[in-house]
Amino acid sequence: MMLAVYILIGLVILVFILAVVAPKNYEVYRTVDIARSTEDVFEYLKYVKNQEIWSPWAKKDPDMARKYTGEDGAVGFVSYWNGNKEVGEGEQEITAVVRNERIDGELRFLKPFRSNSNCYFKVYPVAENRTKVSWGFSGKNVFPMNVFMLFMNMDKAVGKDFEEGLAELKKILEN
Repeated sequence: MMLAVYILIGLVILVFILAVVAPKNYEVYRTVDIARSTEDVFEYLKYVKNQEIWSPWAKKDPDMARKYTGEDGAVGFVSYWNGNKEVGEGEQEITAVVRNERIDGELRFLKPFRSNSNCYFKVYPVAENRTKVSWGFSGKNVFPMNVFMLFMNMDKAVGKDFEEGLAELKKILEN
């Protein structure tokens, strides 16, 4: 009986230590250079509905249910989705638009687990008719998800999707 108590106390201490050392924040982003003016790239990116054309998640479930609220490309626009287990359920809201610089948003995942993240697109002129695009998201890892993140690399898990999406975006905007 005492052995079981010691094991239980040991497990509680282990979980506590893991929670203390586990990452509290995450950020994943990728960049691409696009042979197009910053104005053109920004104008395309600010419309969330355009992501349905090049987003890797749209390809993972082309039949996902979608609903929209507000004016696309403007602060307050919300895009809701409900798809298969690869894309889950959630919504994306535009929270800030700085013309020809950045579009900020909030991602609210509902399934398979609840979480909130900040997402963004940043555009930078590199040269005439050449633009650098950064696409990323960041957030906080709360317990118990922060312990899980000790065993999962968010950058590796999502980074490949960002790279795939940006390659498709480049292809679309350069053709």
